[in-house]
Formats: sequence, structure tokens, C-alpha cells
Amino acid sequence: MSTQAKVWDAATGRVMLTWEPGIGEVVDVAFSPDSKRLALAGAGGWLRVCDAATGEVLVAPPQQGCGILSVAFSPDGKRLATCQPDGMVRVWNAMTGLELKAWEAHAEWVACVAFSPDGRRLATASDDRTARLWDATTGKLLRTLKGHGESVRAVVFSPDGRRLATASDDETVKVWDVADGPEPLF
Repeated sequence: MSTQAKVWDAATGRVMLTWEPGIGEVVDVAFSPDSKRLALAGAGGWLRVCDAATGEVLVAPPQQGCGILSVAFSPDGKRLATCQPDGMVRVWNAMTGLELKAWEAHAEWVACVAFSPDGRRLATASDDRTARLWDATTGKLLRTLKGHGESVRAVVFSPDGRRLATASDDETVKVWDVADGPEPLF
């Protein structure tokens, strides 16, 4: 891990911005849907939303007790979701830093969080070998996806929101129908 976050020009390979928050390791980053803001999450439990062009800190919610492992913007850019090693998931107002909702999503580490394309659901990946689907507003559990033999490290929705892909330490990727079906499609 690094204590810096860099924004690169993908066409030229040139570093456009280097940001060093000075408060610990940067674990994850996410661009807002309009590419104007950049969320940075830290191993020390900090979260920052910065101007993606200047690096100016726009939002700095209170530091959490344990590290933040993953951060994601909602499709409309109004919310952020974070997850932590203590099993917690939090949803934040991305403009003010106000915590909107927090809940224990898993009994073990939550490694990754992702919003559905419509922003109505969240997916989480955990060391408990499951991925879970949640109502992004209420935190209500919608489904638990079981089928991996080791920790689930990543989750991502398809662009139409109908499928979810999960990646695991068991060296497999599974694809699930979000609407129904207890077994992965493949």
C-alpha cells in the first residue's frame, strides 16, 4: 500500500495530481460518476472526498475506529458506501460527510462494497465466504450468496444491474442472477 494517491492521464501516462493525505495508507479510491471528485479510503479508518483536479479536500467525515477497505460512489454521486474489517458497512452523504446509515453486514471482514447501477442495492464481499445484497437506503438484507470455498474479495454489478460477479481467494469467479436463484449462473 501507499501513502499517496495519484491521478494519471490515461492517454499520456502523465501524473496529473499526487495527493498525500499525511494520515496513513491509502487503501482504495473511487471517482464520482462525473469524474469531478475522488474518494480516498485509508487503513487508519479515514475517508476523504477531494476535488479530482486540485486535490482540495471537500469532505472529511469523522475517522472510524478501524480501517476502511473499500469505497464506492452511488451512480448519482450523492452517496458513498464504505466497508471495514469489523464487518461494518456505512453509507455517507458524499457532499457533506454525514453518515446516513451504518450496519453490521458480516461477522467477519468486509473486503469490498459496490452500488448497483440504479443505486438501490449494495453488494458486499466478506471473509465469511459470502457476498450479500442489501437495500442501500435501509440496510435491509435482501440475499446472501453462498458458493465460494474461501474469502470473497470483490463484487461488481453488470451494467444492467441484473447480474453480480464475485471473486474469491478460492481462485474462482462466480456470476449470480441478482433477482433470484440460490446458485450461481456459473
